[in-house]
Amino acid sequence: MQSIKEHAANVGALAISGMKKTKATAQEKMEKLAANSETEKQMATERKDDRKHEAELHKQESRVNNAAAKQAAKSSTGH
Repeated sequence: MQSIKEHAANVGALAISGMKKTKATAQEKMEKLAANSETEKQMATERKDDRKHEAELHKQESRVNNAAAKQAAKSSTGH
């Protein structure tokens, strides 16, 4: 049962990460449209990359936490 919960939580983390990455790309496009210089466009791209990296880190943290919760549940039930 815990494996199913862990898998569901991981799928949720993956979905959230994907949404955040898509949002970062959309924000970058909007910022580039509003940019007045090449430097501003480069900064928009850097912010997008930072947001995507942060989303990926959050996803990985969630997976680790989900695995730890599964392990804790197993040890508390004696399995």
